[in-house]
Formats: sequence, C-alpha cells, structure tokens
Amino acid sequence: MALHPAGRPAELAHAAGVDATAEVPAAGAPEASPDPNAVTARSALSTSSSLRLGLGDSTVDLIDSHVVLPDGQVVLAIDAMTRTGGLLVAARGRPGAVRLDVTQLVPVAVRSRVRAKVSMRGIVRRFDPASLDSCDGDTLLSLLDLPPVALWAVEPADVRVTRDDSEATTSITAYRAARPDPLAATEAVHLQHLSRHHRDVLDRLATLVDPALTAASTRVVPVAVDTAGVVLRAEALGGYVDVRLAFARPITGSAGLPEGLRTLLAEAAGRRPSRATVDVGRPPAAPCDLPATACGLPIV
Repeated sequence: MALHPAGRPAELAHAAGVDATAEVPAAGAPEASPDPNAVTARSALSTSSSLRLGLGDSTVDLIDSHVVLPDGQVVLAIDAMTRTGGLLVAARGRPGAVRLDVTQLVPVAVRSRVRAKVSMRGIVRRFDPASLDSCDGDTLLSLLDLPPVALWAVEPADVRVTRDDSEATTSITAYRAARPDPLAATEAVHLQHLSRHHRDVLDRLATLVDPALTAASTRVVPVAVDTAGVVLRAEALGGYVDVRLAFARPITGSAGLPEGLRTLLAEAAGRRPSRATVDVGRPPAAPCDLPATACGLPIV
C-alpha cells in the first residue's frame, strides 16, 4: 500500500525577429547567486500545473498531479491500476527510466511565450512517507491537494534546461541546492497588476530602455519579474527585444517588490522620456482599488 499524505491508502500495482535580452545593470556589484539554470528548473517544476511524463515510448500529460519536495524530488500522483501506473511499477529503480518535461511560459499575452524547457531524467520509487519530515507547511498542503491515489517519487539523475535552442546541463548538486525564485509563484499576478493598473509606472520604466528600441516598437510590456529585476519587452512588427532592468539589490519576496521598483523609478526620474512608451491603441489603465499597503506596487 502507498499511503497518501491525507491518510488515504492507494493500491500499488522565439518570434520572427530578435530575442536578445539586454541588461541594464544597477549600481554596485551583484551578490553571488545560485546556478540560474538550477533556479529555472526548480521554478518551472514547482509552479507549473502540468508536466509530461515519459516512460519508454509512452508519454502522458499530468495535470495538477505533481509536487516538488524541498530536496528536489518530484512526487507524482498516479493511479497504479492504470496503464501509466503499471509502467511506473515496471520502471521502479531503473536509472533514467522516467523522464519529466515542463515548459516555462511567459505569464502574459505576448508572442513567443516559451521561456525555457526543463527536462529531468530520474529514478522512480514509491513515495516514502518519511520524506514528509523534511517538508515545510506549504509543501505538505500541496501534497494533501494531490489526487487520492498512489504517490511516486522521482529522484533526479539528470536535469537539462533549454533556452533558444541552447541546452545546458545542471548538476544535481546545484539543482538540489537551488530553490524556486522568490517571485515565481506570484509573478503572473504582479505582471498583470502592473499592466492593468500601473501604466504610469510602466511608462517611466520604459525610459530606461534604449530610446532607439522604444521609438521603433508598437508597445512595451512587462514579461518577467524575479528576484533580480524586471524584464520589459519592446515589441515591433518584425520581432522584439527583451531588456532586463536590474534592481539595486536582489529582493527576497513580493514584499520587496515595491522598493525594487522605486529604485528603478528613481533612476528613471532623471532621464528624458523616450518617444514611444505608450501602447498603440491601448485602453486607459483601470484604477487600482487595493489599499496602498496591499497594492504591492509604488504609486508614482
């Protein structure tokens, strides 16, 4: 029997154009950071609601059926009485017999949304309830939300991250040591909030982008925000360019985002506005109806 954390038993049986990410560095030397590919892998696996499971020549897409443990193992909830469950039984303990694939997407409506593809090969075993001792509260709650079927743990043996057709292998040590980016789980909310309610902030941030890019663009839209900075995309008819605006110092979570943006806005205050920072035909920004303390973005 494989025990579900809830106490329920289960039987075992780019776009046509440029995608060059330029960076506008902040003053001061950056602090040492984990392997970025390892962070990408952990972020993508932890925040994605789906993944593709490969077992030999068979593949299946799992929806809301996986959780990543603090040590990097991936827990899968799969009914052992299905064909996929039977294949997992046959694959137990075999190195590299299981493959997990996740695609990390830009969480806003733009062209060329694929950021990275993460592929993990590993060894699958029955989930060991002793692993619960090392889990934090959020991970335990996520495990409880899994379907009440057999749980399997995939031990990573090989992790690869592909960006722009360039593949990099991440060491298992780096993968285990990394954690998801502090803003990974809430990034979509922050980007959508910024776009809908804080166009004034966007317009001022756009002045930090090369005026030659914004002058030739049809719109400038935020496509990423993480512990290190915010990424604006200057879209044109023939392609786009992503520009990273680095925070003065890495932030450790959503609570630090307003201060990170304030440092960028202070830098933008001394610059002359570029010629094209307003989206073509965009509707007026909706007023933010959240209290200032809950809005999460500075009012400028």
